[in-house]
Amino acid sequence: MSIVHERTPDSEMEATCETETSTEKTPSLDPSSATQLPESTNCLACSEDGMYLSLGHSQGLSVWCASSLCCAAEWQQDALEITSIQMTRMAETAYLLGTVDDMGVARVFAYHCETIHSLSVINTMENINKRSICLTFELSEGGDYGAASISCNGVVWLEVYHFPSEAWLKEMETTLSQKQDPNASGEVDVKWSPVAVVIKIKPPKIPTGTSTGPLEVFQITDWLSQCVSQEVQTSSSRQLEEPCFNKDAGKPKEKNESPRSCTQHFLLPCGQFLGGIKGKSQPGLPVAVCVWWSGSHNVLQYLLQKAPKNKTDVEPMPDVLWPNAKKILCSAVSRCSHYIALGLDDALVCVWDRQSGSPLSVVFVSATDSAFFKIQFVDYWPERADISQTFTRAKVCLLLLCKSGAIHTVIAARGTQSCTVQLSERPKDSGDIPTVTASVPFLQSLSLVVQTNGKMFLQDVIKRSNVCFLMLPTTHRIATPYHPVYALNTKQQTLFIQGDQNSSCSASSKVGSQSQLFIFRFGELDIIEPYIVSLPDSPQQLNTLSCGTLEESCNLYLQQRALSVDERTKALTQTWEQFPETAVMVQQTHSRAAAS
Repeated sequence: MSIVHERTPDSEMEATCETETSTEKTPSLDPSSATQLPESTNCLACSEDGMYLSLGHSQGLSVWCASSLCCAAEWQQDALEITSIQMTRMAETAYLLGTVDDMGVARVFAYHCETIHSLSVINTMENINKRSICLTFELSEGGDYGAASISCNGVVWLEVYHFPSEAWLKEMETTLSQKQDPNASGEVDVKWSPVAVVIKIKPPKIPTGTSTGPLEVFQITDWLSQCVSQEVQTSSSRQLEEPCFNKDAGKPKEKNESPRSCTQHFLLPCGQFLGGIKGKSQPGLPVAVCVWWSGSHNVLQYLLQKAPKNKTDVEPMPDVLWPNAKKILCSAVSRCSHYIALGLDDALVCVWDRQSGSPLSVVFVSATDSAFFKIQFVDYWPERADISQTFTRAKVCLLLLCKSGAIHTVIAARGTQSCTVQLSERPKDSGDIPTVTASVPFLQSLSLVVQTNGKMFLQDVIKRSNVCFLMLPTTHRIATPYHPVYALNTKQQTLFIQGDQNSSCSASSKVGSQSQLFIFRFGELDIIEPYIVSLPDSPQQLNTLSCGTLEESCNLYLQQRALSVDERTKALTQTWEQFPETAVMVQQTHSRAAAS
């Protein structure tokens, strides 16, 4: 069923629709329903199975049924403001929640049988002078692991935790049976099983006693140390050589160095090139975590093995290192965690293949106007007739966002010519800068775009056109368009987004002035139906070969090189032909940068 608006002449959205090149105006979709949100709702998350929504707000959090939008359970605490929340299914009837509040305290909750249990506080404050602040907190899918970046007295590190899921499930069942016991009296006091720290990762530093002889370089651990040492030394010397100036006075001043931040991704089982994972791994269970630090050129991988007893003070060494020629700006991991995509400085994109341990492709993007801001994988990208014959089977599709607001797509494959397309240029109006550009997993080649001016629409990234606008009632607008509170329900193919009362509207009731949760069901618009696809339940989308040893990984890599020799030769020839043009482009870029 298609729903089309009649808009007033002074409507901004009408002006946008009139600029469409097609003869028909772009249709728009109304929310199918709405419900009132708790006061000061700051964050929203949806479980992978689409059954529940979790909301973080003032004085706690709540869990809602995604279909009926009824509150199933809530947990409250005075003077608490939840600012970040994540939800994942840990068992058939239990869900794990990870939160961060406005004081930087991370917590782990569980929703089980219409009850929310507070299981653990990640960073407790035992000493007020050594107060630790949680910067980011992430749960792995399934809730077996968690990772938190912690800051304390100017020092930042990453901690990875293993959650005792089986023990927690038994304890929750015991608690439920005790509550249902008619002879029981009072509250049930439960001592939950503690969370175990698997690994503590600090920013790289020059290892003590690092060997520099030529023979020692052939040892893997020494080779990793050499790479880390070289990067730390280069970074330190660069900071010493680059003085910081006061632009107003034109005088040097002391440089305020902020703590290094880190970005991490959980990795599922896959063939390893440098360092193997011993023993059998469970499907869907993370086996490693990859980390890179701000200003770094290297991605480091650490296996998720239990920490040795009485050796907690030992610095963990990475098992795999992926070196890059330029500084890393952003990263993403494919849903099956087979590929790691990196947005690098100087408009480069590198995609690493974890199975072979080699780069799948290194692509130059003509994005000279701004640095990369975000990179993400796009699942279910359709084949394009003009390039499908030139690509090998191994192919990934990426959506790349620049700080200027420009958006690019990148299709990369091994041994072939890559394809880059600019979806949108740098916006002339600051209100058109996108704050959200998210690939919608259940809509093929469509992305959700939210702009700073509050406009929201679905964009076809292949045809480079707007498919439909998502319209809130005239009485409401998107809450905090610079940081919208929304969630995509993959199973129900639904978008949930928070809207606030529009101040320009006439006075309304007190109840109507509170925030509302609006629900957009994409199946209600005829034009969207051809884009709808069904996602597999398992993230293991690719049939990857198991390479448990270094020899097997090397053999696989050599086979892939042999199969792609013709494509690589053709790509090399084309690269040399394009080299003069690229050199002129780079020279012009540097000239413009020097002039500005």
